[in-house]
Amino acid sequence: MEEKTLLPLERYLKTGSHIGTRFKTGDMQRYIFKARKDGLKVLDVETIDKRIRITAEFLNNYELPRIIVVSRKTYGHAAVKKFAEATGAKFLTGRFMPGTFTNPKARSFIECDAIIITDPEYDKQAIEEAVKKRIPVIALCSTNNYLENIDLIIPINNKGRKSLALAFWLLARELLKLKGHIKKDEEFTMQAEEFEYQLKAGEEERPLEEKPRQTKGRGKKQFEKRPFRRRTSERRSEDSY
Repeated sequence: MEEKTLLPLERYLKTGSHIGTRFKTGDMQRYIFKARKDGLKVLDVETIDKRIRITAEFLNNYELPRIIVVSRKTYGHAAVKKFAEATGAKFLTGRFMPGTFTNPKARSFIECDAIIITDPEYDKQAIEEAVKKRIPVIALCSTNNYLENIDLIIPINNKGRKSLALAFWLLARELLKLKGHIKKDEEFTMQAEEFEYQLKAGEEERPLEEKPRQTKGRGKKQFEKRPFRRRTSERRSEDSY
């Protein structure tokens, strides 16, 4: 029997969760459903839904206060703050201070068991420190992202306000159900719109365009050959679920 999706697929479409950029990396090729006439890549909506479910199940293995959500990107600030408010997790926004995960003497030092980031390019410092401490990294990734040092991904539009809001809202709801804090969807009273960054007066919507950063040694070939650090790696997670 086919498993019911967490949300009607139209809900993802309305927020543009499936819209990627015109650019793609070899790492993200497997998650691309098609390319539109304007060149924008389209992600598979059912995969987005499935990966949010898998991510919630994975995070259920950890105590909520030991999970940290990270977003340097402005559009992700409201989403990660509301996720933390809803679940009891911690959040970090803006510039990631070096030593936050690795230096116990740093004022910003935090111990955690898992991190969620909104964009591997912007949250690179957090990923590097998580790797050193062997902390699992979950990432929201668009078509232009590389997956180096990412353990589990949600292939989704990580550039849009509405898409980020929906992803963190849904992830919070599913995690709270698994933890037993709520039993039904209807008991989660927060609305997805509360997770959305609100444009200021005169502020224009930012475009989705973002080229993948060309760094020596990165890309599909290098990703496929690199050894995985932990059992929770992206490649193995696909075999496990």
